[in-house]
Amino acid sequence: MSEPAGYILGQSASAARRLELQDRHFEVPSEQLLDALALRPTDRVVELGCGPGGLTRRIAARLGAGGSVRAVDSSAGLLEQAAKNLAGNGAEKVEFVAADVSQPGAWLDGADVVVGRAVLHHVPMAEYLLGRLRPALRTGTRVGFLEPDFRSPLARLAHLEATGHPEYAALRVWATALNDLYLARRISPAVGATLARSLAAAGYRNVREEWHEFPSDALVIENMLMFYDEVRGPLESYGILSAAENAEQQRQLRALLPGPHPGVWGMFRVVCEA
Repeated sequence: MSEPAGYILGQSASAARRLELQDRHFEVPSEQLLDALALRPTDRVVELGCGPGGLTRRIAARLGAGGSVRAVDSSAGLLEQAAKNLAGNGAEKVEFVAADVSQPGAWLDGADVVVGRAVLHHVPMAEYLLGRLRPALRTGTRVGFLEPDFRSPLARLAHLEATGHPEYAALRVWATALNDLYLARRISPAVGATLARSLAAAGYRNVREEWHEFPSDALVIENMLMFYDEVRGPLESYGILSAAENAEQQRQLRALLPGPHPGVWGMFRVVCEA
């Protein structure tokens, strides 16, 4: 997502690999989001925070010759990766735009649909962006987001750990570390939980939400292990986990493979109209 807004994760090749795995992980709710937005072949779609282009590819596959995607991200590296990933997969329908999505701009002009996946939780005070976004859109523009909640599943993990499942401490520590890291960077680890209410408060119409939770299966645990690798430095610098603690938590997560185990997070799918 947006570097000026302080993207909390990395933008290296290994980070792109994690995001590719994440796209596979997000397949069902992503397709459900596009279903709920009722994409038409000729729609002009603006995607906020396209990253390496996983959702962009899914959008382009639903558009006809008259449709287009304006894929916006402030990371030149991620835009380059997205262009490579879209080569031969609908790239002719995509315009890549380097911009900070937290600052609505001319790249929104003419949009029939505005969509974002796992982008708002990287924007400080994302609710402010939602309010500023609405007057930049034409009446009737369809808007949809997939955003995570890393907080509420902690209650179940804490209960399980306290009632005979000490092995789930590894899931609880991962979720707690992620929450602590987000809060240290002044961004929300649970923006999805209040997203529908925020959109309604900003005057968006016909706001609908659905919750999709992910069991901690082998794919999720691999993503968690890559997260530890990717943010080892920040976790240590903020005093959240030392390098030794990081390595020990990775060992404990590997011991849980292949799963599935209880989920440590899920996503809210929210759609509405401007």
